[in-house]
Amino acid sequence: MIDGHTKLFGFLAHPAAHSLSPLIHNTSFKVSGINGAYLAFDVTSDGLAATLDAMRVMDIGGFNLSMPLKTDVIAFLDEITPRAERLHAVNTVVNRNGHLVGDSTDGQGFVDALKQENVRLEDKTMTVLGAGGAGRAIISAAIDAGVKKIYVFKRHNATFATLKAQLENWSDVVSVFPYEDIVNMQRPIAASQIVVNATNIGMAGDQASPVTDEVMQQFGPQHVVVDVIYFPLETPFLKAAAKQGSHTYNGIGMLVNQAAGSFLEWTGQQMPIDQVITAVNQAVRERVKS
Repeated sequence: MIDGHTKLFGFLAHPAAHSLSPLIHNTSFKVSGINGAYLAFDVTSDGLAATLDAMRVMDIGGFNLSMPLKTDVIAFLDEITPRAERLHAVNTVVNRNGHLVGDSTDGQGFVDALKQENVRLEDKTMTVLGAGGAGRAIISAAIDAGVKKIYVFKRHNATFATLKAQLENWSDVVSVFPYEDIVNMQRPIAASQIVVNATNIGMAGDQASPVTDEVMQQFGPQHVVVDVIYFPLETPFLKAAAKQGSHTYNGIGMLVNQAAGSFLEWTGQQMPIDQVITAVNQAVRERVKS
């Protein structure tokens, strides 16, 4: 029941209406008995400064953001956490009496999702396909979680050299290679226990795979394969890996667990993960039908 004591939280993006974040957080408020409400707000980069001023004035409890607002917002915040500074990206903001603090919970959401499946990253070898925002967040969190080695494959475009230097500077466990080097992709994947697709290949109706058939032959029962995509629930990449006997997981675990990080910072309480995952799975299935 919304009343005069209801605390408001939100999601800032353009467009914003498609987001599952309202479902995730409003389900969490209801199950946890917290008097809160979470809404989606369509905000562009041009309107961001004014929006944050309003957030302070109206004492909004906190909010999430999507790209490009994840980077644009930093200039308007009072403080950011070390992990947000490393990534130069913020997906969560907490309003502490008008003092806005930015954090990044994306990568930890990936780590926590795997922990729930009894998969830990300590001393593991890992391959990450893609070095966009999701990929970098995962790499950063994997370093903090104690991974032994991370092979990263990124498209050899104008940003390759800069990102290679940045990621390899984070830790000597990281090695970055051109995505197009299919021959050299096979050995790292064969040596890995965890393989992550952090690209958007396979999203929605895309029937493409982020790896070739030759590379897919390296997958087997020894692999945990994760796709950050959750629409559809099973991408062509996950289907192919499952046929090779790999243990496969879609992006819903990461989606919900990164939200759980926000929820904890805002409320001080743990998100009811199981109930939220059930609600999100149902919502995605309904979207697929429509």
